[in-house]
Amino acid sequence: MILLRHGESHFNRLFSRSRVDPGIHDPELTETGQAQAMAAATALSGERIESIVASPYTRALQTASIIAEVLGVPVEVDPLVGERAAMSCDIGTPTGELAIRWPHLDLSHLAETWWPDFGEPESGIARRASEFLELARARANREHMLVVSHWGFIRALTGREVHNCQIVRFDWRTLSAAPDPC
Repeated sequence: MILLRHGESHFNRLFSRSRVDPGIHDPELTETGQAQAMAAATALSGERIESIVASPYTRALQTASIIAEVLGVPVEVDPLVGERAAMSCDIGTPTGELAIRWPHLDLSHLAETWWPDFGEPESGIARRASEFLELARARANREHMLVVSHWGFIRALTGREVHNCQIVRFDWRTLSAAPDPC
């Protein structure tokens, strides 16, 4: 399994400059973030990726959509791989609105308000990471799956803090992240 943090969002750009929450709910990718997603798609084009699992946050769906178009693979949406709700960017977009923006995605399994309660404790995201691992372990194609997620979820799953569009290979034998040469 390969984990990928979404590309740079408008929240990321502003927060990295000031370290102050700019108050943007469910931000979109910047032009830089779109370019990062395209670069990740190019870097992953030699991989045998059969499916993409993406968080329902806009920045993750945009990243996954760019990669899916290049690789020609389907995108599944799973709120388990979403971010820990700790900042304004972690307040999501209601499912009805997401369905208008991404009519080709199956969102029927999502509640209208699918994101975690604001201020989700570390134990909450750790529980979601553990639950996702159990579900992913049962998938026949888990070795050939790309998960487009977030800093907090990837940290909960692997212990690693990653940059936008950083690729992390997940080793099922050790249940840990392996260094990536990309």
